[in-house]
Amino acid sequence: MRLLLVEDDDHVAAALSAVLARHGFEVVHARSGEEALRALLPPDSDDPDKAAKSGFGVVLLDLGLPDQDGYEVCGKIRKRTATPVIMVTARADVRSRIHGLNLGADDYVVKPYDAGELLARIHAVSRRTVPEEAAGPGDDSLHLGPVRIELPTRQVSVAGQSVQLTRKEFDLLALLAQRPGVVFRREQIISEVWRTSWEGTGRTLEVHVASLRSKLRSPALIETVRGVGYRLVAPAQA
Repeated sequence: MRLLLVEDDDHVAAALSAVLARHGFEVVHARSGEEALRALLPPDSDDPDKAAKSGFGVVLLDLGLPDQDGYEVCGKIRKRTATPVIMVTARADVRSRIHGLNLGADDYVVKPYDAGELLARIHAVSRRTVPEEAAGPGDDSLHLGPVRIELPTRQVSVAGQSVQLTRKEFDLLALLAQRPGVVFRREQIISEVWRTSWEGTGRTLEVHVASLRSKLRSPALIETVRGVGYRLVAPAQA
């Protein structure tokens, strides 16, 4: 996933970019509000719809920018694109958070923050955008060959037959299924599904993957990418 990091402090940006890169993100760094807006919608483009196709999965927006107030930048971003925006700030008061959310921010992280929490929030807001090829028109279900996943009701069926999954099994399947073909790092999955760090949880992830393969009667559906993580292989369309 490409992530736009809007941060004027190069030292902070470098440290955060390194953490994000280790978790599979491609980070583009903007040092000002104007630079961020140019990255989201090039000035030579007259088509506002192109903002939604800029390729960024999330905008991580620091509010303390040198050229514009971060809230103002958030409002401009929201007018240009539906890309999820997470505000990052030292302002912890409730009024500031409400103001940011009213301007269109999807989430709000207060400094100092835990890296694991930030990663979980990034994955949470980014997975709200479901690829058109995975979702049926106008519904909240995912279709992957004989496998059907109903997101609102958390029900799964294979060839029309209901499959009983545990809560974590469903969360894991839904995470992978919303981005077929995308490799999810083990650390990323643990952060998103288990809301914790990788240490001591790796075996749990392996067990859940094995259980899903068995219950869905499709061992090839979830592919192991050796040394990295897992991805869901969308069945070929008939």
